[in-house]
Amino acid sequence: MDNPQTQIKTAIDDIAQLAQTTLVQTSSLYKSPPMGPQDQPDYINAVVSVDTHLSAHALLDALQAIEQSHGRIRKRHWGERTLDLDILLFADQVINDERLNVPHPGISDRPFVLYPLAEIAPDLNIPQRGNIKQLQKTCPPEGLDKVENSAL
Repeated sequence: MDNPQTQIKTAIDDIAQLAQTTLVQTSSLYKSPPMGPQDQPDYINAVVSVDTHLSAHALLDALQAIEQSHGRIRKRHWGERTLDLDILLFADQVINDERLNVPHPGISDRPFVLYPLAEIAPDLNIPQRGNIKQLQKTCPPEGLDKVENSAL
């Protein structure tokens, strides 16, 4: 909501500083129409890859702490927010519990997730979903635009 490109860059810097975690790769920024209510700004998204010795739940806690440090505000379901950090994948694990679902449930049908992910992992096989190139064939990038000069 408040300069989303800066919010994302700062969040990526924060992720790179997490204990037992190394930032490996970062996608470009992508702009897309919002999900849910359309009377909100476009989304700006990116995907990062990290190497971590944290458990999936410890990583989730750390990401939620970053959201809070950025003053995360969520006005309504699927509405505008200052920052939203999700775990899309955790190695090849499948996790389904009350706090975490991995692979992320929307990973294969949200262009603003799938295309930045494919940028940094073009040969990825997503557990229980399949090859990312095949998934892209059923998830067109409608309304998705790479933000120029946005490589982070």
